[in-house]
Parts: sequence; structure tokens; C-alpha cells
Amino acid sequence: MIIEPVAFFRSPLKGKFGVPRQSGLAPDLRGEVRFIRPYDSPDAVRGLEGFDYCWLLWGFSLNPESPASLTVRPPRLGGNERVGVFASRSPFRPNGIGLSCVKLEKVAPGVLYVSGADLADGTPIYDVKPYVKYADSRPDARSGFVDARAWEPLEVEIPERLESELGPEGAVALSQLLSLDPRPGYQDDPERIYGMSFGHYEVRFRVCGGKVFVLSLEKC
Repeated sequence: MIIEPVAFFRSPLKGKFGVPRQSGLAPDLRGEVRFIRPYDSPDAVRGLEGFDYCWLLWGFSLNPESPASLTVRPPRLGGNERVGVFASRSPFRPNGIGLSCVKLEKVAPGVLYVSGADLADGTPIYDVKPYVKYADSRPDARSGFVDARAWEPLEVEIPERLESELGPEGAVALSQLLSLDPRPGYQDDPERIYGMSFGHYEVRFRVCGGKVFVLSLEKC
């Protein structure tokens, strides 16, 4: 079966580094699902405005072509322990398909305005389905090794002058992204400076003592 995109995602995140590892973790991160013909017709999204959330089925388009492995190393386990590929949400899968639940902010002809997505700019969208609470919510479900590993967000410090440059919404979204610790799980060098693409900026930061320090913003 050949599947083709029905839309492409637009996001301030231009690369993989810094993209949340799950949807909903950066709720103020805004993005757009932009449909292509013939799916940009208002008929294709008629009735979707009555839902608060939707599912996006999409492709891991930024992953290099490589043979799928039977085991992967989830970031939640520090990047050193392996589990089966089907016991993980790793992007390196037999078929590079992702599934994300995003909040619908606005439904317009040809575009969905959403928040909380874990997709990079330009990601192909293969399908959109409404989130249905009675069928899709399982609040008492076990979550395997995820339940066994406690995780706390990092504190983020952005200098006031850089916050002003980003604007209120941008500063909040960036803080949420950095609090998730975008570094590989096996890296913990307090002197290392990292770079992350965010909107029109390259963000430079370092992590020390459970805190993220934003050092500079460079226009891309």
C-alpha cells in the first residue's frame, strides 16, 4: 500500500533536536497542519470544530534511511538500556509512522491551528482523526517502564532581554521545550553549549545542576 501526505506541518522547530519526545509536553508550542489539494477544501474538516483534540498520523521524515532494529534505547531509560521496538515510541521503526494527539485551537479552510505537537517543520501528515474521549482515554492504564522511572522537568532561566526578543508566547514555548531536556540521555556535561533551532533563532544554552541557562539567540 502506498500512502501519500494529505498535509504538511508548520512549526518553529526546524530540526529534530529540541522537538518534544511526546505530544502534549509543551502545551504552548503552536503549529499548523496545512492541507494540500484536494484536502484543503472546507468539506474535508466539516464538523471537526466540535472537537477539542485530534490525532495526527505522520511520517518520521527527518530520520536517515536505516534498517529497523528489533530493539531500541528509549530516552526515558537514559539512552543505555534496550527494549523491544514495539515496547517503545522510538522514531526508528519498521515503518516510520508517528501518532500524536494535539489540541485544536482553530479550524479554518485548509489549515488546522494546533498546540502541543511533537513534530518538526515540514513533517508530512498522512491522516487526521478526531480524539474521542470515551474511546481514546484510559486514565488507569499501566505505562510499563515509563511508570518505573521518575522524571522531573528542568528549571529554565532566560535573561529578560532575550525574553523580550522572543515575545511572551515565544518565551513560554521555548521554556517548556527546554524544560524537557532535549539533550541525549547519556550526555551530562555542564560545560557543553548546545544549539537548537526555534523559529527565526538559533538558541544557545547549557545545562547545569538541573537548570537550563539560555545564553544567546542568533538570528537564522
